[in-house]
Amino acid sequence: MPNAPSRREFIRAASLASLTFAGSALLRTLAQAEPPPPTATDRVLGVALLGLGSYSAGELAPALLQTRRCRLAGIITGSAEKAARWARKYNLPKKNLYHYNHLEQIAGNPDIDIVYVVTPPALHPEFAIRAAKAGKHVISEKPMACSVADCDAMIAACRDAGVKLSIGYRLHFDPYHQELVRLAGDSSFGPFNRMSGDFGFTMYGQQWRVEKRLAGGGPMMDLGIYVIHAACMASGGVAPLAVTAHEEPKTRPEFFREVEETMRWTMEFPGGAVCTAVSSYSHQNNYFRAEGPHGWIEFPENAFAYRDIRCATSRGPVRFKPQVNQQARQMDDFADCILSGRASPVPGELGRRDIRILSAIYEAAATGRRVLV
Repeated sequence: MPNAPSRREFIRAASLASLTFAGSALLRTLAQAEPPPPTATDRVLGVALLGLGSYSAGELAPALLQTRRCRLAGIITGSAEKAARWARKYNLPKKNLYHYNHLEQIAGNPDIDIVYVVTPPALHPEFAIRAAKAGKHVISEKPMACSVADCDAMIAACRDAGVKLSIGYRLHFDPYHQELVRLAGDSSFGPFNRMSGDFGFTMYGQQWRVEKRLAGGGPMMDLGIYVIHAACMASGGVAPLAVTAHEEPKTRPEFFREVEETMRWTMEFPGGAVCTAVSSYSHQNNYFRAEGPHGWIEFPENAFAYRDIRCATSRGPVRFKPQVNQQARQMDDFADCILSGRASPVPGELGRRDIRILSAIYEAAATGRRVLV
């Protein structure tokens, strides 16, 4: 799987070297990709965060202070104490504070255009469907849901309500992952035919991520989806044809009673490309590599991080400056999709695809068979 530490250290050192001409070109591309600031006639859309856990508090709310097309306009929570604290911190009016039980009341609030569902995955369908029926556009955090049927219900509800649905795939708006996609489509560099990824951390302390009724699974749902998605991006946006998988023996079965602790799997793509991957709650790694006959790109660490992503290629290191806020770019893009009428690059159908792949991996691990996707 990942390279030996000595190679990683070499790549890390190389990444700090001076930019090559190609890197300079990438810097220009990044600057040009920034959306123009809104004009006086542009609407700035209101976002309500539904679920005020660590991701909303630590990433999405701060990102909404940097957005140009949208702003934090409201919150939806089950905690009166949290609602009061957020209202004070972000100067939110009382009329824009909602309880989960009264979500439908948001329908009459013109301040709120988008509901961002940031709950455990098993709760995404209920809240996304209710928000859509209230006439609000929806962002569902990843993974989209715990089953393909739930994804279908979310897509149908948004379609029937005439609202847009997007999935929180922030890395689609990260310049390093955009470079992965660009190189995959560059005939002088790609296509890639061998990919590998490993995303894991050591989990301590009881939390919803080890409760199957809320998480839908273990590290595969939480972390493995990143490797799956990166491999699909590296293969030109296509899904794998088949998967094989096996669950590693649990080192802490008393803790991981309901979900897997470590999963290893292989994805077979059209044209013969293969990705081997690992996701785990028992070891630390954050790695992805794609290679082919003409070149390779590697994220030796922080491959799927919120910030400080670095990568190197067979042509040299890749560095983008300044750093971008992935979540701000993601939410601004969705707001622009609503305002302009264009389709989201990360729609519900993309989330559904990844849940279909995840379901096939779980089936392969349970049966020991190769499963068609």
